Amino acid sequence: MAQRVTAWVGWVWFAAFAIMVQGLFNIISGAVAAFSPKTVVSWSPNGIAVVDVSTWGWVQMALGVLLLFVGFALFAGRGWARVFAVVLVIVNLLAQFVSLPITPWWSLTAIVLDFFILWALTVHGDEVARANR
Repeated sequence: MAQRVTAWVGWVWFAAFAIMVQGLFNIISGAVAAFSPKTVVSWSPNGIAVVDVSTWGWVQMALGVLLLFVGFALFAGRGWARVFAVVLVIVNLLAQFVSLPITPWWSLTAIVLDFFILWALTVHGDEVARANR
């Protein structure tokens, strides 16, 4: 039985592009955090909290580089990239939950985008390899 490529493969291209955009934003926000003053004041349920963001910035930059790399690999139709992308998007999802108290609007936007990316990669990701043939 021949499997055909449907128009849903566009969602995977969207996911690859969105992963690359999130990677770039992670690199930029990570660089700002890594090279800014060492602490930031944030609200917490217990009052005001002082948070060291330089280490978190380096983590964000590393995650951003990996997301950018896997986005390019998804565009190339690499089979391993889909699995690696799902793992990285889940890690990014968790990282955005950690960042939620500091940057709530961006974190919520990234979380919603991560869910769309996960949906596209898990439901329609197998069509990418067939589309690149």
